[in-house]
Amino acid sequence: MTIVAVVDHGAGNLVSITQGLERAGAEAFLAGEPHQIEGADGVVLPGVGTTGAAMERLERVGFIETLVEWQGPLLGICVGLQLFFEGSSEDDSTCLGLMGGRVERLQETPRLPHIGWNDLLMTSDDPLWRGLPPDATFYFVHSYAPAPTDPGVVTAETEYGRRFCVAVRDGHRVGVQFHPERSGANGLRVLSNFLADCRAWTAGQDHVAG
Repeated sequence: MTIVAVVDHGAGNLVSITQGLERAGAEAFLAGEPHQIEGADGVVLPGVGTTGAAMERLERVGFIETLVEWQGPLLGICVGLQLFFEGSSEDDSTCLGLMGGRVERLQETPRLPHIGWNDLLMTSDDPLWRGLPPDATFYFVHSYAPAPTDPGVVTAETEYGRRFCVAVRDGHRVGVQFHPERSGANGLRVLSNFLADCRAWTAGQDHVAG
């Protein structure tokens, strides 16, 4: 069984994310303290609300250093993705700095927030998209999105007024702006693909240790 720690920093969607991971085949648990992710095959960083408030919660429970140092598979969802970057214009907050770039308010949109179903425009054959149909749609709720410094980390975009980044990868760190746990069969496929990455990483670690 693939063991996944869901970082519990007070985000409001923890139950649905944990349940989604379990439907995908994981043994998922909420990690309220940094040491609890030790031994996990992967970590999920969820988030709702603002980046500043999320960073304050992470700092309060002591997770910032642990997340920066974590070398295994890490999946950021919604605000969790935004926290990967250096900062956000939402509240001029400093984020984790795992990737270069900032989070910016969406421009030229019909309205904000961007809420509801939208197409995923894949810009790479990232393993997270294995088995997805070319017209896959996902559920979004947000008004901000990352603008990575390195366009090479962008794995998918969507269009809402204009195109913008909604998914990234840098090694084992992957993030999505949409909510896979609320995106039906397509979201379940994304979570299953993340679990496959977790299993592959753990198998590689066991091989090195052996």
